[in-house]
Amino acid sequence: MKIGIIQQHNTPDIEDNKRRLADKIRSLAKQGAELIVLQELHNGLYFCQEENVDTFDLAEPIPGPSTDFFGKIAKECQVVLVTSLFERRAPGLYHNTGVVLEKDGSIAGTYRKMHIPDDPAYYEKFYFTPGDQGFEPIDTSVGRLGLLICWDQWYPEAARLMAMSGADLLIYPTAIGTESTDSRDEQERQLDAWRTIQRGHAVANNLPVVAVNRVGYEPDPTNMTGGITFWGNSFVAGQQGEILAELSREEEQECVVEVDLQRTEYVRRWWPFFRDRRIDQYGDLVKRFRQ
Repeated sequence: MKIGIIQQHNTPDIEDNKRRLADKIRSLAKQGAELIVLQELHNGLYFCQEENVDTFDLAEPIPGPSTDFFGKIAKECQVVLVTSLFERRAPGLYHNTGVVLEKDGSIAGTYRKMHIPDDPAYYEKFYFTPGDQGFEPIDTSVGRLGLLICWDQWYPEAARLMAMSGADLLIYPTAIGTESTDSRDEQERQLDAWRTIQRGHAVANNLPVVAVNRVGYEPDPTNMTGGITFWGNSFVAGQQGEILAELSREEEQECVVEVDLQRTEYVRRWWPFFRDRRIDQYGDLVKRFRQ
């Protein structure tokens, strides 16, 4: 399968961000992409750097304006499209939601982000209710997509449950970068850890991993910090964690990557991790901590 990934630097102009994404989707489709993945909250700036009740005005229903817009692009280009939206589910109830659009423009399925961070410059708990749909792959014409979102990428349990449910690959739309007060050494440690943990999910589950991050600097509206420099480095890894493609750290970029989904079967024969799991001894994993 040919997978397209788009790493974009967003501005406050939502319509321009969407227009540029549409142009890139069309370009990747012409290059043969069958599945195209966008970054987390791709319509605008990463608004979670501050807690502002007016920001809830940006949220929209699903289906809604963005699913209509990107659904038309998916149908025009005949691609499966993974989008990431700020969902207004009900008054006072909002989610960080991934929406998969089929080649005919219809909604194949949704995933609501399960793990919600609350860190300096990443105040997501103010905006997003944790997901309640579980870890269920989304069936599409190109395969079963194990869609997870950003902070979910640090949790091996999420990746494992998607794999156990028959996902053909793991997909992580992402918005992660460097907060201005981090030292250079700390920045490098965090970036390396981000790559490593996701490549580990590929290895442990023998599944391809697609991680699509935003890129570029976005200021903190409160001026309490120096803003975030999103570190890009979007990548696709194969079933043994091998890097198949990696994008720039500083520039907008997109590419098409060919991934052999059949290889999962063979790698799982060589590395039978699922055969050797001691499920009779894992009961305590559902506890908060183990004394």
